[in-house]
Amino acid sequence: MTAILVALIFVLGLTPLGLIPLGFINVTILALPVIVGTLSLGLSSGLTLGFFFGLASLLSVLGLSMTPPSSLAGTLLAASPVLTVVMCFLPRLLVPLFTHLVYKAFIDKTNRKIAIPVAAATGSLTNTVFYLGLMYLFYQLAALDATKVVSLILGVAFVAGISEAAVSALLAFPIIIALDKIQKR
Repeated sequence: MTAILVALIFVLGLTPLGLIPLGFINVTILALPVIVGTLSLGLSSGLTLGFFFGLASLLSVLGLSMTPPSSLAGTLLAASPVLTVVMCFLPRLLVPLFTHLVYKAFIDKTNRKIAIPVAAATGSLTNTVFYLGLMYLFYQLAALDATKVVSLILGVAFVAGISEAAVSALLAFPIIIALDKIQKR
């Protein structure tokens, strides 16, 4: 199951199927396989999926995908490849961690119908907030003009972040229920 989800991450991450390019940044549904894998298979598998999400993101920034990299990520790559690598991987490794922790916190107090969507939305927002937050921080550390990107980042965080979190919250539960049924067979 982990291998199937890794393959899905690469299909979504390296083709136009998983990204909605807005020019300055890409809106993604790539967190969903990581979230679903974490909630279905556990934190260890989730961290593996988060790593491959980060790798797909890095490949995209390097121009090795079918969709163009965001201009903001490309600018940071030119200024600091190391910071770009950290920006690609760290938020994606935090997605399964936050998803897992929120699910564990909610499952004791509620049922799965509530715990899964809340954890899924949290995982998606973790990706958005940390990726864009690190982008802003790394623009400053790389001595790039962060004032020009802050309004873009905030706008994208609001529009894309909420949209991605809603999609994750809506889709995670039915996908996990379907996977549970498949795994029981």
